[in-house]
This record gives sequence, structure tokens and C-alpha cells, in this order.
Amino acid sequence: MAVNQNIVLMVGGVGGAKLAYGLAQLVPPERLTIIVNTADDFWHYGLKICPDIDTLLYTLSGRVDPINGWGITGDSVTTLETLKNLGEDTWFRLGDKDIATHLLRTHWLRHGQTLTQVVAQLAQRMGIGATVLPMTDDSVATIVETAEHGELEFQEYFVRHRWQPKITGLRYDGSDSAQPTSDVVQALRKADILLLGPSNPWLSLMPILALAGMRELIQSLVIPRVALTPIVQGQAIKGPAAKIMQELGYDVSAAAVAEFYGDLITGFVYDTRDNPLNLKNVQSIGFDTIMKANSDKVSLAQQILDWIAGGGVV
Repeated sequence: MAVNQNIVLMVGGVGGAKLAYGLAQLVPPERLTIIVNTADDFWHYGLKICPDIDTLLYTLSGRVDPINGWGITGDSVTTLETLKNLGEDTWFRLGDKDIATHLLRTHWLRHGQTLTQVVAQLAQRMGIGATVLPMTDDSVATIVETAEHGELEFQEYFVRHRWQPKITGLRYDGSDSAQPTSDVVQALRKADILLLGPSNPWLSLMPILALAGMRELIQSLVIPRVALTPIVQGQAIKGPAAKIMQELGYDVSAAAVAEFYGDLITGFVYDTRDNPLNLKNVQSIGFDTIMKANSDKVSLAQQILDWIAGGGVV
């Protein structure tokens, strides 16, 4: 399939970054825009940390640690070990090469640049041709309500507590007033295809969808709007998606994910290991969605684009 359409992908985390890599091998860079969750961002030792953005940048530039799916391959932790020797609780991993990204981003932010401008510069310096956009330049923070510890900031829940506390609720502080950037709005209005990556719907994609006016904007787009499942055979491909669904009272299934997105989507991709879905007002198809090798990422991206091009979803 020759891609001559504008494709927008919404992501957060490792699974979304993998699909972004596959698309980037097939889609001309000027045709591909990736909108990234920023509700996981936080300040640590005076540095602005943007985990989902960095995972995407490292994946697209070939720097990502292939074992973890995040961080930089071959990175060392000398700074972290030194902090530990000085009595610090080093619960959040900061690789030495990774710190350079955080330093530069913090430096630019403190000199008046927006996060959108900072990400554009980092992407350009890493040799990434596709457009990478933070979902907003405003502050949004995922707050996890837990049975054991009460309210936790996202990284406290996800990293310090290794996402083990039981979730009783989620909220996205600031999302009711935070605006998608003008670049995000323009990209969506020019899009011919919108994809919601196989990211955690509640932790990675809902913060984007919760932005002021975002749902209405997406619903107004008369284009294929396709989401991918992060759930295969009742299990999350990676991370706590299945655990969160169970704790929040959802059936842990691809069908429940599709129903969660509701009228935001017109198409849904489930995994071939699961039974075919019969969804109301949403076309669905099964592909092998587990992306281990780079070839898997490209193959899945190609199948999705071919399905859309063939009229499988409108």
C-alpha cells in the first residue's frame, strides 16, 4: 500500500511506541503524526521527566533498550548508584545517557520553550522525521486512588509500588481545563486516519481523550478511527491493563476495551488468539498484535493500513 494519507496515532508507553515504529517504516515522515500522553510526566531531582515521550523518541530513533522496551540500550547507572551511596532512595531509574535527555529538556523549558517546541527539537536531533506532539503544553497529572495508600501520583503507583496497589479510582488532574495544543488540533483536523495504539486505555489514552474538547473533536472527524487491543486472551500484553480492568469492574477482554472507547472509534483490531468480535457500529478484525521483533511491528502496521485501504472500516 502506497501511503499518501495523513495518519495520526495516539499513544503512551511501550506498546504504542512499537506500533509507531512500524508505521514509521511505511509512512512518509511528513504524513505521520504521533500524539503522546503527558499525564505521566513529573519532576524528579529538578529534572522534567517525560516517560512516554522518551520511550517513543528512543524507539523511533533506534536507541531504545530492546529488553525493557524503555530507556536507552547499553545505558549505565553510575549517577543513580552514586545517589544511593549518598543515602538517597533511588526508586526511579535514571540511566546516565537518559539523564542527558532530561537535562536538555529541563534547560529548554526553563528558558521559555514549550514542551511542544522541546519535543520537536529532541526529535530532530535524534533523526526522527515523523512529527511527535505532546498532547498538551498544559499540566495534566494522572492520580491513582488506591485501597492501600490512598491517592498516589502516577509514578509513585507505577514505579515505586510496581503497580501492585489495588486501584479504586482514577482521575486526570487538570484535564478539564488543559487544552490540546494547536498543533494537535490541526493534525487531527487534517488526518485521513486516526489510530489509537495498543496502549493502556486508562493510563495512557484516557488522559489524552480527557482533554477539554478532545472527545468532541474526535467524534467530528469523518474518517476511519481505529483502536487496537492491549488485551490478548484475558491478559495484558505488557503492564497493568488487565489488573486495572478487573479492579475497576470491567470484563478483562478485547471486547470490553472496544466498548470502553464507544463512539470514538469506527474500527477495532483484536488479536487472532481471541474469538472474533461482533461489535455494534464498529468494524473489527483480528491480527497478530504481539510485536516482539521489528518485523512484527511493521507487519501489524501494514495489515492495519491495508485493511483500512480496502474499505474494511470507514
